[in-house]
Order: sequence, then C-alpha cells, then structure tokens
Amino acid sequence: MRIILASPEAKVWSARKHIPLGLGYLAAVLREGGHDVIIFDAAVEDVGIDYYLDLAEAEGYPYNMIGVTATTPLIGDAWEMVELCKRRGLITVLGGPHLTIMPLESLQAPHDAYVDYVFKGEAEYSFLELVNLLEAGKEPGVIPGINFKRGGEILSSPESPMIPDLDALPFPAHDLFKIDRYTNLQPLTDGLDRHARSFTILTSRGCPYKCTFCSKPVTGDTWRARSVESVVQEWKWLVNGLGATEIGVTDDIWNLKLPRAKELCRRLVEEGLNHVPWVTVHGMKVNHTDLELFQLMKAAGCKRVGFGVENGDENMLRNVIRKGQTLDQVREAFKQAKAAGLQTMGFFIFGMPGDTEETMEKTIQLALELDPNLANFMLAAPFPGTVMYDQIMEGGEVFAENWTDFAIHEQKSRFTMHDGQYDPELVIKKWREAYRRFYLYRPERVWEKMMFKENWTNLPNTFAQIKRFFIGSKDQTEAIGSSPQKQKVTA
Repeated sequence: MRIILASPEAKVWSARKHIPLGLGYLAAVLREGGHDVIIFDAAVEDVGIDYYLDLAEAEGYPYNMIGVTATTPLIGDAWEMVELCKRRGLITVLGGPHLTIMPLESLQAPHDAYVDYVFKGEAEYSFLELVNLLEAGKEPGVIPGINFKRGGEILSSPESPMIPDLDALPFPAHDLFKIDRYTNLQPLTDGLDRHARSFTILTSRGCPYKCTFCSKPVTGDTWRARSVESVVQEWKWLVNGLGATEIGVTDDIWNLKLPRAKELCRRLVEEGLNHVPWVTVHGMKVNHTDLELFQLMKAAGCKRVGFGVENGDENMLRNVIRKGQTLDQVREAFKQAKAAGLQTMGFFIFGMPGDTEETMEKTIQLALELDPNLANFMLAAPFPGTVMYDQIMEGGEVFAENWTDFAIHEQKSRFTMHDGQYDPELVIKKWREAYRRFYLYRPERVWEKMMFKENWTNLPNTFAQIKRFFIGSKDQTEAIGSSPQKQKVTA
C-alpha cells in the first residue's frame, strides 16, 4: 500500500524547528512491513499535500492512505487535511496526543464524514496491522488502540498500547525527512548553529512523574528505556551516515536512571561521537542528576541542558504542580551543570491555578538567582487529559472557542479560576515583567542577545519577539473576560 504520513503546519505557535520523530517511527515500521511511505511535514513544505497527490496520480501510482498526527491545537488543521484527502479517495487515519485523549470526537459529526480510523497510544504495530488487513481486502476488527465507525456504531479498543521492548522497533526513517529545511532545535539551541543538520533521537518513552500541567497520553506513565547499545548505534548512523551536526534528545526524562545515562555518555566518547553537539530538548529532571553526570555529558559533546523549574514557590511545586522536586534540588542541579562547563536553560510557568503575585514574584526571583544562559517563561495552558484541565473546568472557565486556542505559545490568558484570588490580567503582567527583568534590565544578558547573529539577519522576527514579550499586543489580553464556548472544547 502507498501511504502518506503527515503533520499539519504549526501556525499557532512560534515554529517547531525539529522533525516530528513519531512519524519517523511509523514510517520505519510500515516500510519494514513492505509498504511505500513518504512523510509530509507541512511546517517545512512549500507546496500543499495535494501537490503530492496530483504527482502520484500523474505517475499512475496514487496514494491509498493518509495518516495524520495531531496535538490539541493542531487538530483543526488535521481535520482539514484528512477532509481534502478523503475527497481525493484516500483512506484517512488520525493519531497522536489529541486523538489518544479524545478518540471518539473525530468519529462524530461532522468529522465522521471524512475520518475513517482513529488510533490512540503508541500505534506503530497497530497501524501496520490495519494497513496489512486493508491491503488484503479484509475488514479490520478491534485492533489495539483503534477506533472506527461501522454501520453507524463506533467500535473502540479498550487498549491504549505501550510498546514494552523499544529495541524491537526499527530506527526512525530519518532519511525520509527533508532535513535541510529544518533550522535547529529551538529553544535549547538558540544561538548555537542556526543552519545545523539537526536530528532528534529518543532513548526512552514515558515518565513516572505526574505533573498536573503535563499531558503525555501517547507514551504514558510507564518509563521504558532503549538499551544503550541501540541508542549508540542510531546515534552513529545519524552522525556518520546522515551527517548530523546537531542532535536533540527528546525523551520526557532521559536521565531517570543515572547509571544508564552515564553509561550512554561514556559510550558516545568511546565511539568518537562526541564531536557533534547535542542538547536535551525537553529538559532534565533535577532530582536525577549529579556532578559526575554533567561532567560526562560535557565530555560526550553536550552543549546545553534545560531544566523544568516551573515555579519559585515550594508549596506551588509540591501541592499544585506536584513536580516531585524541591527548590534546593533545582539550585544544586544548576550549580553542578555550570561547574561542568555546560550552558543552562530554565523553563518557568506563569499562571498555574493558585499562582498569586507573591508566588510569581518568587518565580522571577528564582530565575534571576539561577541565572541560566536562557530562560523560557511560559503561560500555563490547560490541555485536556491533565489534572490542571479538570481543575479549571470544575472551578473556573477556559477562554477558548476551539482547540486552536490551546496553543501554549500564543501568549495570552487561557483561563480563570472562580476562587476570588486568581487574576489572569496579573498573570500576563508578571509574565511580561519576567522577560523584562531577566533580559532587558541586565546589561550582560542584553549583550549576549545582541551577539546572536540571527537576531540581526532576521530583524522582522526579532522585532516581533520584542513586541510579544516586552510590549504586548491586543490579542494577548482580549481573551480575558471573554465568554468561552465550552461545548466546543470539553471532553
């Protein structure tokens, strides 16, 4: 069967700079199963998906199926894409984070007119089973993770599959990505190499921690690690076979087991792979680190590490965010990473339920104290499937008319709480204040930013970022006090 695997364009946030690795795994499994696959990532394409459909038909070898992955803010774009393809006669399949949380939504009117199948969970093997059955002319049954409509009835698998042996999966089909069209592994590589050949690698799946803002529906709460040998072999292929000049580790928590993390670093040195810089794209957990790990990471070629700090108030961390770490552990991790010669980045969240002017001020003070090379201050976004979302729907309201409004990088208030204390206008004020105090009010940080070449070669983007973070615009406040249409966004 001939299949397109696609990702919609991320119009609703800054820009995703790195490859959608999940599609790479799907493509590899399907290709290993004997199927013809291409990857269409709308974020880097200069033509629409219909261009490839037309081309295939002109060659007399049309595509039979499209599989589209979608996060919550991109589900609308995914529906548009599969509707177009359904009109062209393709079998349509949806999967990814949003579909794992809300698999039945896409099989109800009006979407059921153009969505054939929905998968939840890790669908590599289930997707292959569906393709094989359809190619053989058979009607599928309840495959693990599948949801579909037959005779007006929705058939659903009770399972959301998790693959226990990740070493059994083939390496992602990195060669199917138009790698030269990706820029870098933002935000962690900001200023390292704007034109790098940037590949990502996944060394584990899942995370046992239960932060209230975090949604990890596909990979789940069970941490499963690839063997160090498997990771090293893929790393070697990326560097020696595909010419990677930058690598990003995209695990939720790659350093959960310290001995394994250290062994991986040692092997990268032994194999001579440490000349290619790498970063931890989603950051690291501070309470699974020590000085030796950071020293080994430095020796293995790591340039910069990020940490999910989130909040500067101990009570917010422990009882609201439930981060499973302390502020002392945060301070120690930054101290050790710097001692090892690594650049650091901190991730901070403003506007969680329970955040007040005092707790947000503590977050700003902590960011200034830690003094990372880069700080990313984010506004809390209530994603369905999280504890945070349930809390807000029970005791507040979401400012959203559709799923696009859930984009985490659209810098405006997302919700309010009816507790008499939560103030969404104050959240925006303190968030913008954090950027000013961290970057503008300290000459050394201003000078560092001025030294980043891309800030001068792409001035329109630079001015847009300055306006967004330091000045603001109407769209950052217009949601406050608006009347949300809850029926469109509730589970």
